[in-house]
Amino acid sequence: MAGVTQPTTLRPATVRPLVIGPHRVPTPVVLAPMAGITNQAYRRLCREHAAAGGGRGVFVSEMVTSRALLERGDESLRLVRHDPDEFPRSVQLYGVDPGTVAAAVRMLVEEGMADHVDLNFGCPVPKVTRKGGGSALPWKTQLFRAIVAGAVRAAAGHGVPVTVKMRKGVDDDHLTYLDAGRIAAAEGVAAVALHARTAADYYSGTADWAAIARLKEAVDAEVAGLPVLGNGDVWSADDALRMVAETGCDGVVVGRGCLGRPWLFHDLAAAFAGRAERVTPMLGEVLVTMRRHVELLTEHYLAVYPRDGELRACRDIRKHIAWYLKGYVVGHEVRARLGLVESLAAFDAIVAGLDGAQPHPGEPAEGPRGRSGSARTVHVPDGWLADRELDAAGAAAVSAAELSVSGG
Repeated sequence: MAGVTQPTTLRPATVRPLVIGPHRVPTPVVLAPMAGITNQAYRRLCREHAAAGGGRGVFVSEMVTSRALLERGDESLRLVRHDPDEFPRSVQLYGVDPGTVAAAVRMLVEEGMADHVDLNFGCPVPKVTRKGGGSALPWKTQLFRAIVAGAVRAAAGHGVPVTVKMRKGVDDDHLTYLDAGRIAAAEGVAAVALHARTAADYYSGTADWAAIARLKEAVDAEVAGLPVLGNGDVWSADDALRMVAETGCDGVVVGRGCLGRPWLFHDLAAAFAGRAERVTPMLGEVLVTMRRHVELLTEHYLAVYPRDGELRACRDIRKHIAWYLKGYVVGHEVRARLGLVESLAAFDAIVAGLDGAQPHPGEPAEGPRGRSGSARTVHVPDGWLADRELDAAGAAAVSAAELSVSGG
């Protein structure tokens, strides 16, 4: 993005390229998998902005359930679509049954659908944790080990690395991240990422970056040099530099911070290259980016749903409107109309009257966005937290978990 830039006084510590198995990525930044967000279109948009900043990171797909992927439904296959020039092609899998997860990994690697597989052990939403999945699953250490080991074995023959993304644990009384990190390292994963909150924290409060430092120490003791990635409260490139400096992590995972700000990847590329520039777009530049986003979404959906791809794209962009326009003065009526847009032509007509020369609003456009809320009680299967082993009741709960989770 062309745009006004502003300097920063922060400089990175010594930062090396991110190495995930055979993949050497110059910019140690990962786009977090986010349901309903990180589809093929948004990943491409973020990659374009990273490239404009002279960088290249890892951009992970939306989560897809292992069982749904094996059933090969149109929606599941849409979730793992990648651009021809996208590399590495990163897919995040959710699963609770070791055999099903391994079979899904085998499908991805044998059919050449992925260059990197990430396993989801961090989802905190109730429909996942109440079945023992997501951030609740690492509490059952043998089940966790079996899923990770099976996935690594399934991918190994094709040179495809497997990584793990997780949270600190269920709550502060049931932390799992240090044990899970050591287990994952011992079973051969290529990297471990930690969202430094518990499931009970959800997206509230402040991420516990000190936990990332503790995980780095624990994983290093198991497998020296294995990359550990930090996630949580990276709202700016300067936040990313601080996280690396404070925790010693090998790279950062960016989720909510890039919502409505794909140019954050330009900033991150510049920051990790030691450059001070930061993008501060005028409203006109934001609108150009939004238009590009709608175009890419239209292309993405038309490939799967040729009869109504443009309408699906316009419905998809609606959730992004408030994030893109955060801090800019556009008026309630315009925001409301964009929230109901159904075509590219309608989008163009609505934004035509806006003042593209309106400058970047500064602080009001920055900071937190996306999910927040307060801490909450985590719903898990009855008796789940009684011990770390999986009993018959727990096994019955997880056997139904993939069937009850959307995402594919």
